[in-house]
Amino acid sequence: MIKNVTVIGAGTMGNGIAHVFAQQQFEVILVDISESALEKGMSTIRKNLDRMLQKEVIEEKTIRATLERLKTSTDLRSAVSKADLVVEAATENLDLKLKIFKDLDANALDKTILATNTSSISITHIGSVTKRPAQVIGMHFMNPVPIMKLVEIIRGYNTSDETAKTIMELSEKLGKTPTEVNDYPGFVSNRILMPMINEAVETLYNGVAGVEEIDTVMKLGMAHPMGPLQLADFIGLDVCLSILHVLYDGFKNPKYAPCPLLTNMVMAGKLGVKSGEGFYDYSESRKAEKVSSQFRKA
Repeated sequence: MIKNVTVIGAGTMGNGIAHVFAQQQFEVILVDISESALEKGMSTIRKNLDRMLQKEVIEEKTIRATLERLKTSTDLRSAVSKADLVVEAATENLDLKLKIFKDLDANALDKTILATNTSSISITHIGSVTKRPAQVIGMHFMNPVPIMKLVEIIRGYNTSDETAKTIMELSEKLGKTPTEVNDYPGFVSNRILMPMINEAVETLYNGVAGVEEIDTVMKLGMAHPMGPLQLADFIGLDVCLSILHVLYDGFKNPKYAPCPLLTNMVMAGKLGVKSGEGFYDYSESRKAEKVSSQFRKA
């Protein structure tokens, strides 16, 4: 039975995952390498809880109880020592994730399930660096975690039926809708989403239409709640680029090759919301306005 959960990474996904578990009465330890990252993550959780209170989704007592169940730590070893489940939500980088999972395997209880929130990296590969591949699974939450219902559950080649069943049932207890998929690059969500985002960037790069025009076509014409370029900004252009590299390396298909504009924007530090500018400008003076001057081929 899962009671104690440790979440690795206090960024956008990690603090959202910790929030959801704590709100659903699990004891949670949120881990990051720095106190400042943890403080920022906890601040985000408080803001999100306050927003839910203002919308009358929760009561004041729920906020107090949720925060009481949340602890923070910069010591991974002690933070996972009593965990029934660990959910890794670090940066989408293969080498980093493999290192984390080796550390988790060495320090967690033998019974502990090790889950990763990776959006594209092989669960089988991650599990292969542990002595418990049957207990390694993908648990891909959607952003923003407290709101989005889907959890993409990815079975590695060696993931056991028992582990998969436990995580599927656990996701339902969180109020989510779990959907089981197999372990191939990008899984389902990003295998479909990232080529669409990349094609939207190509459409911009080729001068077919501007940023707002492309997003308007997809919102009003295809009933998408958010246009692909704005969505890319919210995901993080660096994350989109990383996932496209995983897809391209996995399938060797040119349709997954990142658009040069996307590559250049990431190299220039234009990462979307997190950096204050991507396809739109998120600075206080021009929040969510279109950025147009740099979107030229030459």
